[in-house]
Amino acid sequence: MNSSTLLIIEDEVDILELLEYTLQKEGYETIGFLNASDKVYEVLNEEEIDLILMDRNLPGIEGTSFISDIKNKGYNIPVIYVSAKDQDEDILEGFDKHADDYITKPFNLKELIARVKAVIKRTKKDIEIEKIKDITYKKSSKSFFINESKIDLTTLEHDLFLEFFKNKDILLSREYLLDTVWEDSLEKKLKTVNVAVKRLKSKIDPKNDKKYIKSVRGEGYMFC
Repeated sequence: MNSSTLLIIEDEVDILELLEYTLQKEGYETIGFLNASDKVYEVLNEEEIDLILMDRNLPGIEGTSFISDIKNKGYNIPVIYVSAKDQDEDILEGFDKHADDYITKPFNLKELIARVKAVIKRTKKDIEIEKIKDITYKKSSKSFFINESKIDLTTLEHDLFLEFFKNKDILLSREYLLDTVWEDSLEKKLKTVNVAVKRLKSKIDPKNDKKYIKSVRGEGYMFC
């Protein structure tokens, strides 16, 4: 079974229902819309979307314009256009407008499923959303969330937390963190790490009751 979630934006009810039914049978979770309303942005902010199936002829907006808009807002989600615009110039325009694939209507369902699988397999590693305990990291927006609430982090704090996140249950020395997070910074002092970790802990665990990051005296830190 698939664990991917697909966002489908298609203004023809029968086609939307067909796509959702077919893809759900393949094990995908689907979220469907008949237009590119503000509710789509709510879904993008709240759900872990692995692929967008996008019609181009929508009420109020052309599909490629909507995709360009969400890309400009930082959502790095792969896109397959499913469109009746089937001329060569239409297809080329689609690929110029962020398409990872382009399927013309009418379409063969088996081919559509195969191409959905291919795009997800090819792009999954780039859009993966990771979750550990009640913390979620969304790579598309480079943001951490605790129980749906975004954590306000500086760039340094983000990079530091991401290093812990990628190395769960692994003891990271202060020297290692200096080399990987600070790189060539002039502030290469071990106390810099201590201060930064303390500040990070105050943001992700202000009551110090979840103890996400454990200090190991004389050795470093562990995220667990």
